[in-house]
Amino acid sequence: MTKHLLKTLPIILLVCSAFMARAQNGYNYAQYDIGTAVGFDKVYGDAETVTTTQSIHFNFTYNATPFVNFVFETQLGKLRGGDSVLTKSGRYFNNDFAAFIFRGQLQLGEIMDYSRSPLQNALKNLYVSAGLGFVRNHITQVSRNSQQIADFYTGGDDKSKEPFIPLRIGYEIKLFNRYSQPSAKIDLGYGYNYILGDDLDGFVAGGKKDVYTQFTLGVKFAIGSALTSYRKQITY
Repeated sequence: MTKHLLKTLPIILLVCSAFMARAQNGYNYAQYDIGTAVGFDKVYGDAETVTTTQSIHFNFTYNATPFVNFVFETQLGKLRGGDSVLTKSGRYFNNDFAAFIFRGQLQLGEIMDYSRSPLQNALKNLYVSAGLGFVRNHITQVSRNSQQIADFYTGGDDKSKEPFIPLRIGYEIKLFNRYSQPSAKIDLGYGYNYILGDDLDGFVAGGKKDVYTQFTLGVKFAIGSALTSYRKQITY
């Protein structure tokens, strides 16, 4: 009898383990993501006209929960604006910039019950985000003199480093593997980056701070074999 129990015990444990793992389907998630994105950027500063440029982003995310995330991000690209001929000020700039950002991100799924409503289930991936950033500016092209107004000149620095406040709203489309775990994510977002200075465009003029905005499209992938469980089922 004892020998029979000893033989069957491993089988029982294996079945129980498989059952418990299956019961956790839809609750488990990876705590780390890596990703990349492309941004379509505009500067609202001292230049009179606005131009859309592109940037590329690289990010690392720590998922405290599937809906509470902490993102470390690097952005590299160009910012451009103005026109040296067609505007009165003659201001034109081209900035090869690098930005470094840390932000927290809260998705609606963390604070609402989405299990009984298809609408809330769709809205659970909507998020807001805020944090702190640092941008390094390198003005590679600039026009400071006006061709239409005599002796009109706008000063500024060709190289500068400035802190800023990144604000963001977006939607994260989670893609699930066969175990109902979010293994990839598509991120659609709009960012409003408030510069705590006035030299993003290489011009120091007026009383307003510079701002650059971004529409972003990105993708993230879960990394690491270790999983953790959430208190609610993630997908329905």
